[in-house]
Amino acid sequence: QVQLVESGGGLVQAGGSLRLSCAASGSIFGNNRMGWYRQAPGKQRELVATITSGFKTDYADAVKGRFAISRDSAKNTVYLQMDSLKPEDTAVYYCKLDLFSIPPYDYWGRGTQVTVSS
Repeated sequence: QVQLVESGGGLVQAGGSLRLSCAASGSIFGNNRMGWYRQAPGKQRELVATITSGFKTDYADAVKGRFAISRDSAKNTVYLQMDSLKPEDTAVYYCKLDLFSIPPYDYWGRGTQVTVSS
């Protein structure tokens, strides 16, 4: 069983930076993808950024050029560096792990709140 624990959320002024971390406990084998999603009040959960075990990255258009995702595979940890934050980035940020196993499986963290004040 894999558990994901996020940290690093908080309150920051517009233009500021935050770094989120997500550590996966348990053993992770094979190809996988770790990523960050967010959900603002009254809105659907949306993709922010993902990174595969081969270090291929993908970003939502809204965060390109401002956010950077990275991972430390030895530590089973994924990071999200968020710069030039905007009030519209305010949301609960969730970590997700996709295992490309047969059958495939995914895990979610409980989320961490990010609030950007104007």
